[in-house]
Amino acid sequence: MNKNELLRSLPKVDEILKEEIMEEAIKKNSRGLILDCIRETVDWYRNNIVNGKINDISKETILKSIISNLNKKNDLHLKKVINATGIVIHTNLGRSVLCKESIKNVVKIAEGYSNLEYNLDKGMRGSRYDHVEELIKVLTGAEAAMVVNNNAAAVLLALNTLCKDKQAIVSRGELVEIGGSFRIPDVMSFSGAELIEVGTTNRTHLYDYENNINENTGILLRVHSSNFKIIGFTERVSLEELVKLGCKNNIPIIEDIGSGTLIDFSKYGFNYEPTVQNSIKKGVDIVTFSGDKMLGGPQAGIIVGKKVLIEKMKKNQLTRALRIDKMTLAALEGTLKMYLNEEKVVELIPTLYMLLTSKEIHKKRAGRLKRKLLKNLSNFSISLNEDYSMVGGGSMPEEKIETYVLKIRSDIYKSEEIEKRLRENIIPIITRINKDEVIIDLRTIKDEEFDIIVEGFKSIDKV
Repeated sequence: MNKNELLRSLPKVDEILKEEIMEEAIKKNSRGLILDCIRETVDWYRNNIVNGKINDISKETILKSIISNLNKKNDLHLKKVINATGIVIHTNLGRSVLCKESIKNVVKIAEGYSNLEYNLDKGMRGSRYDHVEELIKVLTGAEAAMVVNNNAAAVLLALNTLCKDKQAIVSRGELVEIGGSFRIPDVMSFSGAELIEVGTTNRTHLYDYENNINENTGILLRVHSSNFKIIGFTERVSLEELVKLGCKNNIPIIEDIGSGTLIDFSKYGFNYEPTVQNSIKKGVDIVTFSGDKMLGGPQAGIIVGKKVLIEKMKKNQLTRALRIDKMTLAALEGTLKMYLNEEKVVELIPTLYMLLTSKEIHKKRAGRLKRKLLKNLSNFSISLNEDYSMVGGGSMPEEKIETYVLKIRSDIYKSEEIEKRLRENIIPIITRINKDEVIIDLRTIKDEEFDIIVEGFKSIDKV
């Protein structure tokens, strides 16, 4: 058919509404939504006919397209995806996966009322921070703790409380930029603190701090460069020296650890990352860190340190604007409780498990997934290879974690087409491409997701 014939064959809205499949759809959806889907779909076909992109149509195809459009509109925008990239703490895919106990706790608290700000012992108003403060104190050795909605907020609150209209001294080599173009200097400026940069990018000495201390110095700030490394001709003041200098001048030390860890990763073959406990033990006054990165919990900014300073922060008017809700608290408490069992925590926290499990475990899993795929597919070649996973989330940028992946290619479908079709699956499957091969990294995939991946590839093979 030519263009004019195709355009004339497009069904009218009234005709489409009389179809049985549409009558069933109207019973479950509003008539207005159905009409929008019909008009959008028919307009799409009309435009593509005019542009020469469609040379054949049928009423059945149009009806399927309308229902597909309707299903998309009814689907949730924020949805579950399968992370096959091998990036464990994937910022774009929600960072850390919560442990089972955290999820149970969130559901339990979300489906009814809770004692969020009610003291059950005293029968009166309580503080939401009480639910996790004692637990954080036990795990870190700190005098006090509080939680806000992310680590940038934690740094902002600490600086605003302790250093507003005063000077904050920090090494030039620690003026980092974190995700989303948020920069430490900008956070400091917004807090009301005056930034005093000392030293150079690669070398900062104790005297650089000493020479800049005056009567208007509010804090000495130390920032862990978790998302980059400076190597070569470098010098950095030790935490012990900085704490000693702070004590001598009665100036608080604030350390932003960033990702924050409660276990020593060097025991598992990683480079050493500073632990919260170690910083507290060395005398740091305030330590801030994230709850949703290396800790493996929900998005949160955790502040620990000296009780007198934490109490000041709790009274800051910013605290109300930065506070976390009941579901985050429930998830955080569920996560932190796992750390009370040091021998089992790696198995219980998904992020730790994915980071620290042996590559041989994932080799066996990759073999199982490969067999499932080969059994169901005909137009793909699949190989099992050694490769590397990444920590992600701006944490441990130098670490490469040995893993096993499936490399998938096809003589019929381009790798870009395969990646796109998997990404558009009902449950999106996020992969990566390298040298015209689609990469499936087993380290960030659950066993129960294997069948979804197989069905995703089968839907491509049917086209």
